[in-house]
Amino acid sequence: MSWWQKAIKALGVRKRVISLFLVGVSCSVAMAACSGNNISNSGGNIPNATLVAANKKDVELTIASFIVTRNAYKAIIPKFTEKWKLEHNQTVRINQSYGGSGAQTRAVIDGLPADVVHLSMALDTKNIEKAGLIESGWEKEFPNNSIVSKSVVALVTRDGNPKNINTWADLAKEGVQLITADPKTSGVARWNFLALWNAGMKIGGDEIKAVDYVTKAYQNAPILSRDAREATDAFLKQEQGDALINYENEIILAQQKGLKAKYIVPDVNISIDNPITIVDSNVSRHGNREVVEAFVKYLFTPEAQAEFAKVGFRPINKTLAQTKELAEKYPKVNNLGQVNDFGGWNAVQNKFFADGAIFDEIRTKINR
Repeated sequence: MSWWQKAIKALGVRKRVISLFLVGVSCSVAMAACSGNNISNSGGNIPNATLVAANKKDVELTIASFIVTRNAYKAIIPKFTEKWKLEHNQTVRINQSYGGSGAQTRAVIDGLPADVVHLSMALDTKNIEKAGLIESGWEKEFPNNSIVSKSVVALVTRDGNPKNINTWADLAKEGVQLITADPKTSGVARWNFLALWNAGMKIGGDEIKAVDYVTKAYQNAPILSRDAREATDAFLKQEQGDALINYENEIILAQQKGLKAKYIVPDVNISIDNPITIVDSNVSRHGNREVVEAFVKYLFTPEAQAEFAKVGFRPINKTLAQTKELAEKYPKVNNLGQVNDFGGWNAVQNKFFADGAIFDEIRTKINR
């Protein structure tokens, strides 16, 4: 029986969670599992993870992350495992699961044995904390309040910009079709909503006018996709809509894949902060804290941050961000809002996204 089968059996996880995890595991790990390697200790709490790691020839960990980080980790993980091998003479196998941030959150709560979660917003991480899997105070465990990647919102238009879409106000104009994801299913879409709300407050000056602006913008959305990737595909591959709201990094990644995507980064914007932390309950059970902590810390190094920057994330390392290449690639946004401007994620969830809250009211107005 392979390591994940033991873990799943011990947790009593439903079949749908097993399927989700298997889809996310990388091919290299799948081959290792097929060859009969059983390298994870899943038998109860292990008080001294350092000693356990030191006495094992191989060690393994699992990361669950939102899907748009996949390409960065393709480059980062081999660098870390090589570094660890040189310094500790120990092979690290890193299993990977990617999906929508909300779906990854539910999977971990339901039993996905992730040691590390890198999610699109702190609200998802806090939900795992509420489930008893992450210890409180995780925000202070790592640098930068545990924010390991960040982005801003970009507006993408068609070639030649035939609808003359240049500002947030243009998204509410009659005759403009807007593509974005659904805040009820997508963490990215909640950031998009906050960017629209922030713009509406700047345009109108009060919440009544902000509601009116945001309602008009969503009225112009013929569909609300499930996640950021689906929204990008609808706009760039299926050629739906006149404008797309999405992460800047998602659009940069699309350009790298050869898709034509002209975009602007509005100067009134929102800082999209993506936290990372350790799933303490799983790490204690797996006995791999030493290598897990080292891996997370490595993600904050200039070497790892450079890989995040290559795929479209704005580097959190100030020295790296000020290099000529990255300063040109990621020009400064002068009017950058923060989620704390709206009271933090708990307040944002209750005000905008809870059942019957502002987004539901808007959806009812536009019959969605």
